[in-house]
This record gives sequence, C-alpha cells and structure tokens, in this order.
Amino acid sequence: MTSAPTDEQLGATITQNTFDAIVIGSGITGGWAAKELCERGLKTLVIERGRNVRHIEDYTTALLSPWQFPHRLQRTTSDALEDPIQSTAYDESSKAFFVRDAEHPYIQEKPFYWIRGYQVGGRSLTWGRQCYRLSDLDFEANVVDGHGVDWPVRYADLAPWYDYVERFIGVSGRPEGLPQLPDGDFLPPMGMTCVEQHFSRVVREKYSDRIVTIGRTANLTVAHNGRGPCQYRNLCWRGCPWGAYFSSNAATLPAAAATKNLTLLPDSIAVEVLYDERKNRASGVRVRNQHTRIDTEYFARVLFVNASTIATAALLLNSTSGRFPNGFGNSSGQVGHNLMDHFMGPGAVGEYGGLADRYYSGRRPTPVYVPRFRNVSKAARSSRYVRGFGYQGWGRRENWSDAANMTGGFGGNYKQKLLAPGPWNMVLGTWGEILPRFENAVSLDRNQKDTWGLPLVRISFEFGPNERAMASDAEESAAEMLEATGFKNVRTLNGGLAPAGSAVHEMGTARMGRDPRTSVLNEFNQMHDVKNVFITDGSCMTSSACQNPSLTYMALTARACDYAVGELKRGNL
Repeated sequence: MTSAPTDEQLGATITQNTFDAIVIGSGITGGWAAKELCERGLKTLVIERGRNVRHIEDYTTALLSPWQFPHRLQRTTSDALEDPIQSTAYDESSKAFFVRDAEHPYIQEKPFYWIRGYQVGGRSLTWGRQCYRLSDLDFEANVVDGHGVDWPVRYADLAPWYDYVERFIGVSGRPEGLPQLPDGDFLPPMGMTCVEQHFSRVVREKYSDRIVTIGRTANLTVAHNGRGPCQYRNLCWRGCPWGAYFSSNAATLPAAAATKNLTLLPDSIAVEVLYDERKNRASGVRVRNQHTRIDTEYFARVLFVNASTIATAALLLNSTSGRFPNGFGNSSGQVGHNLMDHFMGPGAVGEYGGLADRYYSGRRPTPVYVPRFRNVSKAARSSRYVRGFGYQGWGRRENWSDAANMTGGFGGNYKQKLLAPGPWNMVLGTWGEILPRFENAVSLDRNQKDTWGLPLVRISFEFGPNERAMASDAEESAAEMLEATGFKNVRTLNGGLAPAGSAVHEMGTARMGRDPRTSVLNEFNQMHDVKNVFITDGSCMTSSACQNPSLTYMALTARACDYAVGELKRGNL
C-alpha cells in the first residue's frame, strides 16, 4: 500500500508560496484532483480547512467493540442537543469525522441539513460508497423537459473517464445492460440474502421494466491496487485500516504523495480566491490558519476548487473584486443558486412467510438496488411528474435485537423467544431526483460572522410539487412491488420527506452549461469567466439525476485535470 504523505508533504516545512497548481479541499474530488495533477508533473498544494487524518493511524475507533464505547454507540441526549444536525449522521464511533454544530453554525431560512466533515479526506471517510453512472437520460433531461439548462456533456464524453475512475477505486457490482444505468468496469459482486434473491427473481418475472440488483459499491471484494479486500465488518464510517473502501486517505492522496509533487496543508481555511484583473486570471488563494487566524497567500497557475458544494459557493461569493462585485466568476448571477440534493423518506416494508428454514451469516456493506423505471420510456411515463427515482433496500430476518425492542419479559421463556428467529423482512427506501431551481440557494450573511471572521452561510431550500408527486408515487410503488412479490403485512414508511440535505448529496450552485450567461462552468468544468479556475465537486452539477453522484464527480474531476494540464502545456493558462 502506498505510504501516507510525509511531514514535508503535509506543509510542515513549506518554504515557498508559489506552486503549479492549488487544490482547495481534500475530499473525494480534491483527492482526485491532487492525484491527477501530481501524476502529471505539477507541483500541487492541497489546502484543507480541517485537521490531518493519517490513514490507519488515526482511525482510532476502527477496532473497538460496542461495549468499549461509553454509550454503546447510542445517540445521546447531549448529542441531539449539541449537534442537532450532525448527530443525525454519526454515532459514537464516527463522531470525530463530523463537525460540531455549535462551532460551525449556518442559517437555515428553510430547513436544509448541511452535514460536514472537516479533516483531511473530508467526507470520503464517511460516504455511502454507492457508485452509479449517469446516462444520457440524465444528461439530456433538462433540455427535454425544460427544467434548468442543458448539460454541456453527454454520456459518451464521460464514459472513458468512468472507466478510468472505476479501475482505480475498485467498484464491485453486476452488469445488467440497462440503458438508464450504464454498466461499469466491475469487481466481483457481493451476494444477496435468500429473501433478496426471491424478491429479485419475482420482480424480473412480474415486471418487464424493473430489476433488483446488488448495489454497486466502492468496497473491494478482492485485493485491488495495493488495497486489501473488504472484511465485511460494516464499520466503514470509522475509517478502514485495510483500505477496502475508497477514500482520499487510502488511495488518491497516497498516490499523489508518491510523486513527491504534493504539499498538503491542513488546518487552513480558504478565505478568498485572489484575482489578477490585468490578466483576468486567478493568481492564488488567501488562506487563514484556523488556530492562529494568520492569513497567508499562495499562488499558482491553475486552481481547482473542491471545497464541496455549499462551501465552494460560499468561497466564490466571498471573493469579490471590481470585476466580480457579486462573487468570483459570477457574471451569470448563478453562483449559489440551483442547490439540489436527493429526497429520501418514502418507502415500504413487508414480511415474507417462506424460507423459514433459512438464515444468513455475516454482514454486507451495500444494499440491493432497484434502478429507475419511471419516465425512462413512453410506456413508463408518468402524467404526474418528470424525472424519476430508485430504491435501495435490504432483506433480512428479524433477530433477538428486534424482539428485544418489541417485547418485554424475563426468564427462560423470554430468552427462548429472543433466540428464535423472526420472519424475513424486505425494506425499500427511495432516492428521488430534485429539480434545479434558482430559488433554492446559498448566500452569505455579511452581518453575522463565524469564529474565523467569515460571513455565515445562509441556505434557503424547499421541495416543489414535482418532488412531492414523485415521492407519493415512490411510496405507493414500493408497497405495490412488495405485495406483488409475495410479501405480507406490507406497510408504507409514512415518514414524509426527510429534511433536505439528509441524503448528503448536495449539488448545484456553480453549474456547468453551454451559455456563459446562464452557467458558471463549461464542458470541462472550467470557469467561463476565469479560464484558469476549475470546479469539479458537486457544485458543478447541472441536474441531480436520482443516482448517487460521487462517481460522476470523480469522473468529471479526472477529465477536467486532463484538460487543464493540456491547456497549461499549450500555454493557454
């Protein structure tokens, strides 16, 4: 396995302020930008606002058992009070990889959960690892139905970069031949439980437009690129000592460090993108040490902004000049707007009366997946809404922990009841597409400042009628599919839509597009206004599709880096 960055590469002995490239952020896309730029020979500075996290060494809870935690991994009342947003995403074992709400406040004009991890590796340490390609159904959606602006790329532009990324990170899965969910370069798939196999088989028998497949996940089923295979512990969010799931810390940052071209600067907040009005170029970044509050300026020929969607928008909006009084590269007025996520909440669960002589062993870090089937063809068109949704789900047999929560008692009979396995259950949860809307936006409140003197971020977001109609159909369809495949006591989840941001798939705010008047970035994630600035995190997304988006971010990043280095060599940057 490639070694972690050295002290020198961590910026402990920085003796220069000028580099070939600067990358802001070390999460999934920042790590990829670092790897690609360093491997192409660029001396690259990676700026990370949070603490350093060293692969393996700083995964301090990775090998602990539940009884070794003070509260046995339960969410405490103090967690809920002190971290009302972040605690919805962490438990005792992963709390260190999330910010504290009180230290990092923001303003919710309308509810939006902004889940954050400020450390080297960012949220690549805690992401869900689901990896699905977008198709031309997604890239053409805006121009077809008139919501948002047209993507400046199509699937053919990204297909080789999806291949490139998958071969490096390692994605296990099964090819299915669906046009709306293109197959990838897969490692061997993980297995399904017997009730999931039943559900998958009967769905294929009863529906011509639906399948159930194993989730495509960046968890290795075999050793790959110097990283060990998954141990099936289902403790991924603690940090994986085997490197069996993809993270910046396990894969891209060590690859960048191996080139000797990487300098990694943790505990450093990007405050402002510096602009050279004479050259119409970004000259660098002003950075504030999060401990000393001392500012330092760093300079480079090319800049990649990968701070994550909302933080990227905030940085651009805070970087004003005579040329850009409303935010860096914001002549279109689109920076901060068109915020999207995926909606969650609707779904259904049912019991299966068969397979009483069967059980399962072990764990599995990925769900089964039902790809989008609505609005993929004329025959599957809905009259109630545009776009579509997918399901992620699990099939398992009730065990002692379920019985303990549902029944009280004591003594021998109670213990026997706990030891007897309950019925098989199947649960389906929805991930639905959210349309891009100008009104869903990120802005800055310059009258309220954070600990570091920066304006507080203000978020205004609400679901529209399209999402609500889709959510209703998704819940009804989940129940109908379970009933059609032999499940009983089917009940919908009836929780309504989870707060926006709950999927932790925020995107938009600096969208790609063909027209500089209505978009921020071109087809290579290059700013229309300032040619040496590239943005490849989720803020670049023009629409959200319904698939988990991180694989697309990574493919766009690798493609943009290839283009940027080519433009540097041609003297265009």
